[in-house]
Amino acid sequence: MRVLFAIFLLVSSIYAVENIGTSTYIGTSSVNNSATEYNSFDEEFSVKNTEEEIDPLSGYNRLMTEFNDVFYIYLLNPTAKGYSCVAPKEARLAISNFFENLFFPIRLINNLLQFKFQNSLEETERFVINSTIGILGFMDVAKDQYNINPHNEDFGQTLGYYGVGSGFHVVLPFLGPSNLRDMVGIFGDSWANPISYIDSRSANLLDSDEESIYATSFHVINKASLHLNEYENIKKDAVDLYPFLKNFYESRREKLIKE
Repeated sequence: MRVLFAIFLLVSSIYAVENIGTSTYIGTSSVNNSATEYNSFDEEFSVKNTEEEIDPLSGYNRLMTEFNDVFYIYLLNPTAKGYSCVAPKEARLAISNFFENLFFPIRLINNLLQFKFQNSLEETERFVINSTIGILGFMDVAKDQYNINPHNEDFGQTLGYYGVGSGFHVVLPFLGPSNLRDMVGIFGDSWANPISYIDSRSANLLDSDEESIYATSFHVINKASLHLNEYENIKKDAVDLYPFLKNFYESRREKLIKE
């Protein structure tokens, strides 16, 4: 039970920052990708779901959306802003690059499972280059000097690639918008996440659940500090926040799976 709770906290804190529009997966997208995502926001949001909507948890989802909104606005964002005042941007970018490099196994495994062998090769090249020349990944030499970009894939996308439907929408505490398929994906990816601690896994980078939570919390705050006010910019146009975020999430996930 303790392990499950730790995993939940770990993925919760990660997705709290990932699902508010800052990147496509657990720390696997470059900080510079946010502008591109915002340029395509209108296109993504305008995608209409031709299937009949099934939302049996709409009442719960609305309540959880309000809870997460309070968490983002009154806890995560102020903490990230305070951190950004004491940590130089160059240092925060280097730390973000370090975590991006650590999450290489998640990207590699899911690219392989989707038979994206060229992407898998480039992910391996990125890891080798950034771990050596880039000094343990603190510098993204592969992108800056060799124009080798990351290929962000997660297990939810892999399930979608094999035709698994999204299922009904679920808003998770701290994680934000999700669905049945992506909930399975979250726990699937946790096994390949180097900063998660799982007793039954043969090897762990960290020694305990506590160390895993501390490392993840630091990653989340650091990443959020590089994307200040993005959540506010997304929600400011929402007349009704829950369906707005729901449609944004589902359309975005559909687009990522088709890529």
